[in-house]
Amino acid sequence: MKQSRVRQANNRSIKGELRTLTKKVSDAVAAGKIDEAEAGLKLVAKRLDQAGSKKAIHKNSAARRKSRLAHSIQVAKTKK
Repeated sequence: MKQSRVRQANNRSIKGELRTLTKKVSDAVAAGKIDEAEAGLKLVAKRLDQAGSKKAIHKNSAARRKSRLAHSIQVAKTKK
């Protein structure tokens, strides 16, 4: 029982950080700050890969999120 609670706490912390970082990148894209968004994407991609390897989230979910963020930045670049 204790082990599952420890893992739950770790996973919750990781997922919370991912939500925060992802939102920062999305907000930067929405504001048109492409350079800031690209820098944030680099960090988000690293954290998503780490979360996927630790099984806090599924690795395909991590890949999908990275892809969607990168696509949103690319779309914002072409609109500029």
